[in-house]
Amino acid sequence: MRSRAPQLLVAAVGILLVLTAFVPRPAPGAGNAWQGFFAYIDENFSVWFNIMAVFAFGLGAASLLGVHGGRVRRRGRDWPYSLATLLAFGVTLLVGLLKLGGPPGLTGDPADSASILGRIFAAVVSPLQASMFALLAFFVASASYRAFRVRTREASALLAAALVILIGRTPFGSALTQWLPEPLAFLRLERLSLWIVQVPNLAGQRAIMIGIALGVVAMSLRLILGLERGVLGKERP
Repeated sequence: MRSRAPQLLVAAVGILLVLTAFVPRPAPGAGNAWQGFFAYIDENFSVWFNIMAVFAFGLGAASLLGVHGGRVRRRGRDWPYSLATLLAFGVTLLVGLLKLGGPPGLTGDPADSASILGRIFAAVVSPLQASMFALLAFFVASASYRAFRVRTREASALLAAALVILIGRTPFGSALTQWLPEPLAFLRLERLSLWIVQVPNLAGQRAIMIGIALGVVAMSLRLILGLERGVLGKERP
């Protein structure tokens, strides 16, 4: 019964959310009791999910403190970085909870640009994100070099498309094929790179999104029907 109760709860919530998409929303004071019930669910479930997300953030904070706190106590590998993480987490949490330098009160925005928390994001988090993405470009270039080794026809096509897009997006690429006459203008690198992005690339993205959506539907059905036991720490049937 202890394992069936979460399954029944998940199934009930999933079925209700699916049904809300097919029940028309009545005007205020109109409609029958069922329509009013599903309208209430549609309006309030998102609020309940946000409340549950708060507890999830609490669990994440507890996990962070447990992992890095244990590493600092044991003087494990790279423990100074764990100590810096804990200090940054504590300072940011304290500044945000107290709303230092920002508008006071429950309705005041703790991330206001004038608050200390807003300044932390502007002066620390944003530059760190920019640095991380700047370094990521070199990792992408290194991975591309390893992935684009011409071994098969598919790899050759991928390499050719990547080179066209990379060169066609630069002023050098535009000037390189500018001499082509108007009947052959579609072969200019800037237009060819734009076509690759808008046609084959977009088609591939849509196929991936459709596949993801079908996977989400299949997983949702398994959860609703009680076939997915992994979330309960059990093996699949």
